[in-house]
Amino acid sequence: MALWATSCSSSEKLFLASSAATRRKMGSRRRDLVHVGMTDQAETETISIAYKEGDRERPKWADETPFSRLVEALISFKPFYSLLKLGARQVLISTAERNNIPWREMTKEILESDVYKELNTIQNTSLQYPDYYLSPFHAYDEGNLSWLAAAEAEVATMSMTRRAIPYAPSNEEATQEMRGNWVQAIKQHHMKHSGNVTIQNIVDIGCSVGVSTRFLADEFPSAKVTGLDLSPYFLSVAQYKEKKRPPRKNPIRWIHAAGENTGLPSKSFDLVSFSYVFHECPERAIIALVNEAFRLLRPGGTLAITDQAPKSKILQELSPALFTLMKSTEPFLNEYYLTDLEERLREAGFVNMKTLLTDPRHMTMTATVPHQNV
Repeated sequence: MALWATSCSSSEKLFLASSAATRRKMGSRRRDLVHVGMTDQAETETISIAYKEGDRERPKWADETPFSRLVEALISFKPFYSLLKLGARQVLISTAERNNIPWREMTKEILESDVYKELNTIQNTSLQYPDYYLSPFHAYDEGNLSWLAAAEAEVATMSMTRRAIPYAPSNEEATQEMRGNWVQAIKQHHMKHSGNVTIQNIVDIGCSVGVSTRFLADEFPSAKVTGLDLSPYFLSVAQYKEKKRPPRKNPIRWIHAAGENTGLPSKSFDLVSFSYVFHECPERAIIALVNEAFRLLRPGGTLAITDQAPKSKILQELSPALFTLMKSTEPFLNEYYLTDLEERLREAGFVNMKTLLTDPRHMTMTATVPHQNV
């Protein structure tokens, strides 16, 4: 999960309205957007409006430059790193509180709940964690393997969403724009390339506390949805929160496993999703995750990756102070930006790769397993 974002001007937006009703609701607030196309496919009607891309393939601060190496050296200096961690964390909390997101209250509610009882039903005690996963992600010394990280994960996601889409009238509409655009990109790709394969089985790899998983389950109510993550603490929160909502026709299944080696049957899913996962991985892990996704998907199945967008104008124009803070909480960020994701997908066997900016900071990349995959 990305914990950093920066603000943008109101002209630097993309909106993919999933229905005419959504467009009527949002249209009066989006007079500054440029209409670039309309598609009417079966029951899905969309309007696409482009966010601005930068002039480079990736941010200059992600390249192997002397300045980039200086930033890495500063981050590796422990006293300075401790200050950066504190600063990055404070930015998220202050953003949340400015936008009426009750960070401390939501965190306290989880930490003082019965969530701990879920751990025994979730945790795979024989699981060996990949070495990269033991890194101190997101200003937590234990990375994703702690109750505090799990308790703060959803509210941190809300704060990140608000920083990415500060022009939204409300937190709910910011979330709907970010998640709605992502889901719409998946639906459009699958409709175009699946050969009429119905999405019946979904696995959300790197599901964290289940925010993306629940969104997928809501959007595809007839599908059987699995959320898989390496953190048993995150999964405990996901299961605890899911139990608090009304029962689903198809309950979400939560699995504690490595995304590179899920142990799930081959060719058993129609959609494999990674939401804000790859920027937390070294390239070797990204390659392994992509290969596992290819194994899991049926012919005609769709892979969906949403994450930080190297071509985002907003990210390319981050100030040195901001990108230094961001790098301090994301140890593999440079590797992510230097990885050619479309090429890695092509090497794994995927076809029909498409990358689309789905908010000012994030892209959604979709691809298909060939129908002749046997």
